[in-house]
Amino acid sequence: MKQLWKRLEKLFPEMVDLRRYFHQYPELSFQEEQTPKKIAEYLKNMGIEVKTGVGGRGVVGIIYGEKRGKTVALRADFDALPIQDEKTVEYRSKIPGVMHACGHDAHTATLLAVAKVLQEHRHLLKGKVVLIHQFAEEVAPGGAIAMIEDGCLDDVDVIFGTHLWSTLPIGTVGYRKGAIMAAADKFTVTIHGKGGHGAAPHETIDSIVIGTTYVQWLQHIVSRRLNPLTPAVVTVGSFHAGGAFNVIADQASIVGTVRTFDSSTQDFIIHEMENYLKALCQSVGASYRFDYEKGYPVVYNHEKETEFLVQCAKQVVGEENVLEMEPVMGGEDFAYYLQKVPGVFFFTGAGNPEVGAHYPHHHPKFDIDERAMLYAAKILISATVSYLNHHFDMESLASV
Repeated sequence: MKQLWKRLEKLFPEMVDLRRYFHQYPELSFQEEQTPKKIAEYLKNMGIEVKTGVGGRGVVGIIYGEKRGKTVALRADFDALPIQDEKTVEYRSKIPGVMHACGHDAHTATLLAVAKVLQEHRHLLKGKVVLIHQFAEEVAPGGAIAMIEDGCLDDVDVIFGTHLWSTLPIGTVGYRKGAIMAAADKFTVTIHGKGGHGAAPHETIDSIVIGTTYVQWLQHIVSRRLNPLTPAVVTVGSFHAGGAFNVIADQASIVGTVRTFDSSTQDFIIHEMENYLKALCQSVGASYRFDYEKGYPVVYNHEKETEFLVQCAKQVVGEENVLEMEPVMGGEDFAYYLQKVPGVFFFTGAGNPEVGAHYPHHHPKFDIDERAMLYAAKILISATVSYLNHHFDMESLASV
């Protein structure tokens, strides 16, 4: 294994160059054009079999070992966010209002480096590696479903994926068996009242008063209606109504998100949200529309695969730096892959204040310690080679 790691270390400057290229030329979800072309070209130049347009904009590479065996899938996402890059670095985004504020540029560069090393050492592989370069992770319904429907998981036995994480220190790895990331839903509430003059509220049905009352009550669902030991989040992210200081608005729009870890809690919150909204509006003569969109499901790591990945990670960063973490309320469409095949999704620490990598994900100054790519690549290669050649026999891993 060490020979593969040494090759990765030599490739590290190339990984950085790739990451910075993608960082300078980000593309939004479902609008990715040049990024998948760049990925496909890189893979083809290494002699890797490539499928483009998978599920729409996805790219899949296939590496064949010299012997038959199982199939491992590795996934990286490559879409960006509608955020203005505020960093003062030479590789800041050149696209106004668009940036890689979540590390997908680094995920892509990492998997490309992994692909190069595995392709160069395919004589060591007993089986096949499927490289899934996914579009549109940031916006539901996401790219995973479409790529799965287009066959990217056909004959796959196990899948591994990682997220470089700025809130974990560089040189650490975070994992969790079972539910590690929440189901991520969106709701939109429209309240229809009766507008009028601000000086005559008695002649109106004030949608703003109704809406603010509703927003306040939503907080009671988690704090008073759910078991305190049940994790959940109900967040209002947008409230729009009115437009003039002396007008009572006839309509208010509320948009937010719900995060849960099981379907019964999810269904309970949906029921509570609409039940109170209905009662509130009926009590004052208003009407409403309640739209609830179930987004990505829970990211659920399989137990045996997680234990295996942990052992691989310990060999890379040391046992003391592999940390069992609390569940994350963020969502990820990697969940769909794990619903189809066994696997694990883990976090690779990428935070380091000394290099400006201390801002949270989706922040305009988000950045990573680029050495995290090397740690992630080593873990992914270790997991891939060990699984293909020795399945879950970790004692044989060191001999590769």
